[in-house]
Amino acid sequence: MAKVKVNPTTMLYPVPAAMITCSNSKGDNNIITIAWIGTVCSNPPMLSISVRPQRHSFDMIMETKEFVVNLTDEKLVYETDYCGVHSGRNFNKFEELNLTPVKADVVNAPLIDECPVNLECKVKFVENLGSHHIFIAEIVAIHINEELFEDDKVDLTKANLISYVKGNYRKIGEIIDSGGCSIKKNK
Repeated sequence: MAKVKVNPTTMLYPVPAAMITCSNSKGDNNIITIAWIGTVCSNPPMLSISVRPQRHSFDMIMETKEFVVNLTDEKLVYETDYCGVHSGRNFNKFEELNLTPVKADVVNAPLIDECPVNLECKVKFVENLGSHHIFIAEIVAIHINEELFEDDKVDLTKANLISYVKGNYRKIGEIIDSGGCSIKKNK
């Protein structure tokens, strides 16, 4: 198949569309939508988010070294987008969007009750990469809506989580096979 060479750019898709909550030492909260997020380690469980220093949430996360990743579903597309394109410098996004802040167990940043999955995180490393700083954080607590459990196992397909693909929000699709399928098929 013929290939077309293009200039280097961020071309890794899909990525999660998550609302990140953070607080400062005064107790002010903010929500920022981040699609530049990823898993970096399984033991201990760690993830990364990348944030521009100009964003209001950047200073909050730098100050407290903690945040919550709130995974979003199809019912929260408007709120997810809003938190990504409006700054919290001038108003409270929780109040503006009628979202419910819930006290976290380990960190001071609140959970968003309407999100089906919440990951409390403590920052371990920060690195300036250029336009963004990357925050590597340990996941210290997880909260999952009880309806996502089946036979004591989490079924995230029931969560209707959304992803971000080059300017569009998309629902995560159907299962086409399972992890380890190549091993099963070779037997």
